[in-house]
Parts: sequence; C-alpha cells; structure tokens
Amino acid sequence: MNWILLLLMILSVGAFAAPAKKIDKMFDSKTKIENPFELRDPFKAPQSSRTESGKDKKEGFYVSGKGQYSNIGDVALDQINVADIRLVGVLIGKERRALVSTSKDGKDSKGPVIILKEGMKIGPDSAELKAILPGGIVLVEKIVNVYGEEEYLETVIPISR
Repeated sequence: MNWILLLLMILSVGAFAAPAKKIDKMFDSKTKIENPFELRDPFKAPQSSRTESGKDKKEGFYVSGKGQYSNIGDVALDQINVADIRLVGVLIGKERRALVSTSKDGKDSKGPVIILKEGMKIGPDSAELKAILPGGIVLVEKIVNVYGEEEYLETVIPISR
C-alpha cells in the first residue's frame, strides 16, 4: 500500500509541473523595461527643474528654503489697501495662514493671491494681522483720533463666498 501511495505522489508531482517552454512564452508578450535602475522612485516627489532666473516654475512664488515657497518678495505689503483685501481662504493648523486677494479697481477682479501669517503688517497704516479664525481674519490699526489720543481700530474681514 505504501508503494502505491509513493508512486501516486511521484506521478502527481510530475503531472503538475509545467514545462519550461510555456513559462518563456508567457513573458514574451509583456513589456520589457530597458534600464530599471534609471526609473524614478514612485514614492518620492519629482525634482523640479529651475529656470535661469532662480525662480521655480510656479509663477509668483520663490523658493525660500528646503521646498518652502514664499511670495513675500513678490508683493509689497505696505502698498496694499486694507479696503481692497478679499479673503480667499484660511489654513488652520499648527501655523495658521490666510490667503488674501487684492483688487485695485474695487471690483470683483482677482489680483495676486498673497499668503499672510499672524503678526504681519499690511497697508500704509501698518494694520497688524492679529488673528486668523476659521471664518475670517482680524486686523488691528493704531490711529490717532481728533483729540490726539491713540486708538486701536479692529477690522474683521470674513471669508468671501
């Protein structure tokens, strides 16, 4: 009985083994990669190619550090009128940021988008960005009233819809 079982196992292993010719034909229809070690790692971001002027391909943004983009050198914040600011969005997190757009003609035309953070001075009167909230931003201006006393004027700008 043991001999029959052993013979049956040997024959079954031989029957299930595939010939080598069928395996070679299976891979003939697949695409071949010429240099697999020259391919980019799919889990890393592609490297950006810089132009001669030092600016990245992203218009209006400058590289300020290791992969950090900034637009502070692009727009003079002291020339922006507080009345022309339109809040586009708010980034809430560890470091809060506000995205504002300006329109010089007072209409709905969109100007450049500027990224602001708390503590920045905006406008000719140096209005300070005091708070970035989920619904808007709070600007505080120091003005002198008719009596010659200093007052703080708070301006709340809600998110534009």
